Amino acid sequence: MPTPPPTGPLVTRDTLATDLREVGVRPGEILLAHTSLSSLGWVCGGAVSVVRGILDALGPDGTLVVPTQTADLSDPAHWGNPPVPREWWDTIRTSMPSYDPLVTPSLGVGVVPETVRTWPGARRSAHPQTSFAAIGPHAAEILEGHATDCRLGERSPLARLEGLHARVLLLGAGYDSCTSFHLAEYRVPSPLVALGRPGPDGWETVTEVSISSDRFDELGHDFERDRPVVRGKAGAADVRLFPVGDAVAYAERWLPLHRPREEEILHPPA
Repeated sequence: MPTPPPTGPLVTRDTLATDLREVGVRPGEILLAHTSLSSLGWVCGGAVSVVRGILDALGPDGTLVVPTQTADLSDPAHWGNPPVPREWWDTIRTSMPSYDPLVTPSLGVGVVPETVRTWPGARRSAHPQTSFAAIGPHAAEILEGHATDCRLGERSPLARLEGLHARVLLLGAGYDSCTSFHLAEYRVPSPLVALGRPGPDGWETVTEVSISSDRFDELGHDFERDRPVVRGKAGAADVRLFPVGDAVAYAERWLPLHRPREEEILHPPA
């Protein structure tokens, strides 16, 4: 049976850069990008063309930041997609390689962030589960000092991005992937959670703020209704642009009203 022809539109590095400029991406700005390659159409050159197109729109003075998370560096007791047998847990904990920002691949954030991670000159932050990678003149300033006991809070790149007046680019991605909302979880009453992970000296457990993207799609809907959000298209993808600071401030007010959570410490199952 013949392979069906690709569906369009045809997207190239140049057409993507043009579309982003028309939507409002400014040369020299800092963008935290959440992307969906498949939403764009048929992309000539795939993820490499997407990264080049974004960098072209930003120009040499702009900085591109992406999440390069590694949720697999976690306690197998919590794995559910798929779960692993209980009798494997101890072996996994003792055998799992610890995080190495140079070689540990990202997981679950898409092919574009992984392409940024391996880009010549890219930098990556130090947190073993919620790292970010960046290309551009502000990369070091944004990524340095990402505390290993602060996934997405005040000592993470999100707070640096907020302070530098960066904007979020949702390129075919929805608000459920808007990492900036998590910074608000550190500023409102949230439970704490004990997290297991491989460390440089063996298995370790740290206490962290519990984070969840539950209802972020609803939060994003209300945010877009109430706050200025630039909307447009790039290829077939919906594009949204808005300041990190606006998203965080709105979520700080929204979350306690719509997703109240009591203070407590949640321990992983034995």
